[in-house]
Amino acid sequence: MFFMFDTLEGYIQPGTVEADLVQQIDFSRLPVHLAIIMDGNGRWARQRNLPRTEGHKAGSESVKEVVEASARLGIKYLTLYAFSRENWKRPRDEVNTLWGLLKKYLAEESKVLLENDLKLKVIGERSGIPYLVRRELARVERLTRNNKRMTVVLALNYGGRQEILRAIKMMLRRKSRIDEIDENLFSRYLDTAGLPDPDLLIRTSGEMRLSNFLLWQCAYTELWVTPVLWPDFRRKDLLQAIVDYQKRERRFGGIEVAANSNRS
Repeated sequence: MFFMFDTLEGYIQPGTVEADLVQQIDFSRLPVHLAIIMDGNGRWARQRNLPRTEGHKAGSESVKEVVEASARLGIKYLTLYAFSRENWKRPRDEVNTLWGLLKKYLAEESKVLLENDLKLKVIGERSGIPYLVRRELARVERLTRNNKRMTVVLALNYGGRQEILRAIKMMLRRKSRIDEIDENLFSRYLDTAGLPDPDLLIRTSGEMRLSNFLLWQCAYTELWVTPVLWPDFRRKDLLQAIVDYQKRERRFGGIEVAANSNRS
């Protein structure tokens, strides 16, 4: 399915809840980097007496909607926690379904990413990803590498603690001097090197934890937790999160509100 992500006109219908939320948004203060922990697929399926795999299939539709809505709004970076290191503990058929859905999404949506100027970036330990999926990821990354409108970051086989350990090992291998190590240098060894830290982190399903996601990068990220399960998450929920985010005062540990509070 192909969308043109040019404007919100025709996308948000007048007189709807979404239209009211859009009116409340200051587009000069959007979060530059939005991260999402997509949680609740299994519970969504269980509530409907369906296999867990059906929850993941339904959740893939939420991914498409959030990517489109974020691009239309003007978000520059969207990071989705798609597969954690801990997800390997799940039943084999569920894990296989997750990787199969990702491969299918990449095959179907790569043209959407390319023609709408969206760039794909992958973070996490690639060596553990199934070969055919890894090959498809590399293909779409190459295809979209020069796109600039929005970067879609997929966290795959990802763990925040493991990312930090990898960064430390790389610094040791490259014999970094102790006196030159600071936050800026360390950040250049992380998977997210070159990306701004998330301004806003959304977690669905009501769980109040980071689940080993972007532990270094989320030091001053604003958190927004919703009880909505991921397969039910739609643009209305995304707009509500942004409205709530813009009501907050970001001080980054200081007393005064940051002059440019939409940047981490």
